[in-house]
Amino acid sequence: MAGHFEPLSGGGAAVALDEVEVSILRSLAVQLLELIGPGDESAGPEGADPLARLFAEGPSEPPSDPALARLFPDAYGEPGAEQDAQERAHAAEFRRYTENDLRDRKREDALAVVRSLDSLTVAGDEAAVLRLAPEDCRRWLGALNDLRLAIGARLEIAHDDDSEALLRLPDEDPRKPMVMAYLWLGGLQESLVEALIG
Repeated sequence: MAGHFEPLSGGGAAVALDEVEVSILRSLAVQLLELIGPGDESAGPEGADPLARLFAEGPSEPPSDPALARLFPDAYGEPGAEQDAQERAHAAEFRRYTENDLRDRKREDALAVVRSLDSLTVAGDEAAVLRLAPEDCRRWLGALNDLRLAIGARLEIAHDDDSEALLRLPDEDPRKPMVMAYLWLGGLQESLVEALIG
């Protein structure tokens, strides 16, 4: 089980994580939360107007940060391709009414990762077993995917072949730890998918 998810009887999945792995995953999830940004404070359960929240408008322009642009892509047109005026207008309208909810979901996924890691007790060199219910697995899949997208954007990975080339970087290259994290997260994500469908 060390290093990859395995299915649990009755649904869900489990993985053994050591102290370093827990620390790295938690740090990356917190960085993702910082990248996504804070939520709407008026959306809390006390005194929130659900109709106002439903009709709240979000941004209409794509983010300028490449990692955020990868997490919140345009709904129309190919990434990086020129858009005509009609495509830009449709993309802006779609973004205005969907991005806030998408940010909320991505934030909830990352928070679920942090909370589940915070519930673990890791003692010394021993690994702790993290057991996830099916709903938690969905949140973890979302967060692992978002982490890989954000890191991939920072590394300018457009295709899987790009990560293979980056793997051959010398150890002193400052991008090497990010490449290793990107590949490790991919392995975790793949093993979680296999655990859920297996």
